[in-house]
This record gives sequence, C-alpha cells and structure tokens, in this order.
Amino acid sequence: QVDLVESGGGLVQPGGSLSLSCAVSGDIDRIHAMEWYREASGKQREFVARMTSGGGTRYTPSVQGRFSISRNGTKNAMYLRMNNMKPEDTAVYVCKAEYWSLDSRTLYERWGQGTQVTVSS
Repeated sequence: QVDLVESGGGLVQPGGSLSLSCAVSGDIDRIHAMEWYREASGKQREFVARMTSGGGTRYTPSVQGRFSISRNGTKNAMYLRMNNMKPEDTAVYVCKAEYWSLDSRTLYERWGQGTQVTVSS
C-alpha cells in the first residue's frame, strides 16, 4: 500500500514560479514510477511529468523546459518545480504512484487528492 499527499498549490501571477510537493508513505521500495497529472475545470486529465525508479524523466511538450520533476534521497517525497507559469497551467495537480503488488505480479496505481494551482493576474 502507498499513500500520497500533495501540497504547495496556490495563486501565482503569469511568469511566476511555484513548487509542488508529494509526500509518499507506505511500501516505498515497491514503487516503479511516479507521475504528475493535472485536471483543469471541465477538461480531461492531462499527463504532465513522469519519473521512473531509475531516475529517467519525461514531460508533456507544453511544460518541457519550464517544469522539472525530482525526488529526495530517501524517496519519500516527489517535487514539481514550475517556472514561467501561464494561465493555461491553472488546474488541480495530482500525484500518482505505480507500485508492485506483494507477489510482484500486478502493477497498481495510487492517486493523491490533488492541490489547486491558479495562474492569474
């Protein structure tokens, strides 16, 4: 079992920066990858960034060069640094973990509750 709690959301002006955190607890050693998604009002969930257990990263083109995903040394926290923010970045940002079952034969998904990010003047 893995539990996720996001924090750090808030109001920021266009061109500003904001950092989000995802606290991770439970079977951390079973995590295969972690991702950030965002859900804008009235729109479908959108992939933002991914980091595998080996450290590889991938971003959606609209945030590449502006956003950066990272993890701390003990793997109990994941971060999303957002620079040069735009109004279209406004959304609820959600943390997701992919982790193996106890018998290592099933890959589960676990989602956090999300944190609101608003980019506006």
